[in-house]
This record gives sequence, C-alpha cells and structure tokens, in this order.
Amino acid sequence: MKKLALAMAVATFSCGAAAKTVVSDNEAWKDKYPNQYASWAETQETDAVIDLLEKNPNLVILWGGYGFMKDYKKARGHQFAVTDVVQTLRTGAPMGDMDGPMPASCWSCKTPDSARMIAELGEAEYSAKKFGALGHEMSNAIGCADCHDGTSPKLTLSRPFAERAMETVDLAFADQDRKMQGSQTCAQCHVEYYFDPTNSGAVKFPWDMGMNAEQQLAYYDSIGFADWTHAVSKAPMLKAQHPEFETWAPSIHAELGVTCVDCHMPKVSNDEGRKFSKHNVGNTMDNFDVACSSCHDSKSDMEDLLKANKAEIQAKQALAEEVIVRAHFEAGAAWDAGADEAEMKQALTKIRHAQWLWDFAIASHAIHAHNPSESLRLLDSAKATGLQAQAELKKVLDKHGVKQPVALPDFSTKAKAQALLGFDKAADQAAKDKFVEERAKGQWETPLK
Repeated sequence: MKKLALAMAVATFSCGAAAKTVVSDNEAWKDKYPNQYASWAETQETDAVIDLLEKNPNLVILWGGYGFMKDYKKARGHQFAVTDVVQTLRTGAPMGDMDGPMPASCWSCKTPDSARMIAELGEAEYSAKKFGALGHEMSNAIGCADCHDGTSPKLTLSRPFAERAMETVDLAFADQDRKMQGSQTCAQCHVEYYFDPTNSGAVKFPWDMGMNAEQQLAYYDSIGFADWTHAVSKAPMLKAQHPEFETWAPSIHAELGVTCVDCHMPKVSNDEGRKFSKHNVGNTMDNFDVACSSCHDSKSDMEDLLKANKAEIQAKQALAEEVIVRAHFEAGAAWDAGADEAEMKQALTKIRHAQWLWDFAIASHAIHAHNPSESLRLLDSAKATGLQAQAELKKVLDKHGVKQPVALPDFSTKAKAQALLGFDKAADQAAKDKFVEERAKGQWETPLK
C-alpha cells in the first residue's frame, strides 16, 4: 500500500544529531505556505528533454563502460526528479528488491521521501538497500522537507551526510547565517559525491582534503577509489556529479556574499504586496530585476556576457575532449599490442586525472554564470594533463611497434559510439520499459510526469 498522505518519521540520524521530523508530503505544506508552494509548482514548466549524448557523442566514449554512456540528459525542473531517476537507463530495471545496479543511496537527492526513510530506517540500513527496495516509498518530488525543518520555515540539513561534510570543511550548519544555510541546503545535492563502499554505500562528499577539483582528486587517489574501469583504455575512472557548491565557493559571487538563494530564489511580492521567497529555482535571468539589477546594470549586457562565457567554455571543452578521447583509444591500442600494467600505469593515471578535471569543469550546471574562470582553468589543466597521457602512451606504443597516429573509429553519432562500445540499447530499453510499466507504475504507483 502507498504510505499515508502525511508522510512523517521521527528518528535520530546516525551522525548524532537531535531527533528530526520529516514531513515529506509536499501537499502537506500547501495551505500554510501557498505562495511558496505555488511558485515551487512552477518547476514543472522546466520540462524540456535534451539528450546531451545526442548533442555530443564524445561523452559516450569518455564514459565508456559506465552508466552515463547509456543515458545522459540535461537536468529538468525539480518536479521531474523522481520521474527522471526512475526512467533513466542508468538505474537499470530492478524487478526485485535485491536487483542492481544501483543502491538505495541513488534516491538521496531526488525526493524528501529519502530523508524520511533515512530517519525511519537509520542511515546504515537505508544505504545498504538496493534502489528497487525503496521505490514504493518514493513519490514526492524535491520539495519542502528537503530544506525545511518539520512544517516550519526553519532551514535544516535533512541529509546527515551533508551535515557531516559541512563540518569536515569547517562550515558547520549551526554556525552559518541564514543566507549561507540556504546555500548549504542546496549543497545537500548540488555537489560532488560518491557512494562509500566502506560504509554500506552511504553518500559521502570527498571533501576530506578540501573542496576544489584537485583536492577532491587527491582524496580519491589516496583511497584508491574508482567509479569504474574504462571500457577502452582500462583506466580507473572517476565521474564528477554536479559540483555547483564547490565551484561557486571560490567565485566572485561567493566573495561578495551572493548565494544560491539570492539568484535562484529571490524575494518577490504577492498580489497583496507581501514578500516571499520564490521557489521555482529557475533561470536567474527570468528574475533579473529582483535578482541581478542591484549589481548588473543591463539585462541585455548580462545575457551577452553569459553567451560569450558559454562559448569560450564550450570551445575549450571540445579541445580537452579531443585530447582525452584520443588518449583512451591510444591506450586501447597499446593494450592490444601487448602492453603490461607496469608500462601503462603512468598513462592511465594521467587519463584518469585529465578526465576528472574536464568533468568537474562541465558537470557543474551553469558554471558559465557561477564561475567561468574556474571552468576555463580546469579545462586548460585537463587538456594539458591529457597531452601528458598521450606522451606517456607514445613511449609504450613506440616500444611495441604500433603505427602512429592511432586510427580512430567512427563515433560521430550517439548510436555509433554506443555500438562501438558494445552497448545493446534496444535490450536495455526493453527491460526499462517493462520495469516502468510493471513495477514503477504497477507496484509502486509512482506518479511519473
């Protein structure tokens, strides 16, 4: 049976925080906060489905052997978070509670029901389950209880893993002003994270050595972590998620005290002239007059600047991708020629590092607005590191008598790139369709949009 309409749990989080109440049913907040609720509901208007693998087949090769090579679309509005995580090919087709490929932690940023279940089960038990085991509990889109305590407007970190991470970098939630606390609620999800194999697959932010890309890379290297082994190069790879908080932190916006909520949730007035925070978390330019005009004189000038920033980042992205993609294929050629692990170690490490820097620079949504200089810096470093990988590979290829340049196969379209890597999309899609109809809709009664 579906859970009660007012989904509530009271429990003690594993990090030692006080008992918390999680009212995960967004409808339960509607009458008390009608203006905020109505603006939150507008997130369903951000509904365009944009297939980024179709737009850039390089991504298929770069993520070869990992779930992102199967399916990667531009993020839609918060209203679609549950729908999209259920329907993406990356989460597989788990017809049983113990089926893979993803753990229950994969729900953690998609719905306030995950915060309710962490409170109800405890973080360890929640994290140890598979994605399919908790699907019947997940029905609310990202909403009120993700950021607010109980039924009050008081801000809270509803995810214990985020609370621990903030303390790791000396940003304990209780010590921050309300603006920074608002940004930290966003940072529960808009960050880089991984599922910690030493802690039942619980979500962890890799901030033990710091928050920037190089510090996180050093942390991952220190623990020998890899998300997957690349299908072509056999390099131990890392996949950046969406490190908006980390790339905002060193920006001029952060230096001036401009936070996520200032730009994406500005104060507006209702019909009676009462101010409230707009909750549709949309494009800042739609709210230029209230969100930007105190610092920026002209909307058209700002639009031109953002367009130029995006173009410059995309140009450097393409240059870095060209180098790293070629390095993957050169590594594949070296393996085919009989290279051994000792010969390949340096080159594979460079490939891993180059791709991480590239991914960190582009996985951060709207980095062209948040911190374009950081993206450009990372992409320059990614290309340089990729060239170092190629230099190491040249030594190996020369040693094994491989003709150079290594010929590249045709991966000019998403379909060609996926086929090249042996991905049977038709079979995966058929399994997903069966799962959606028979389990997600039939058993979980998931309200897909």
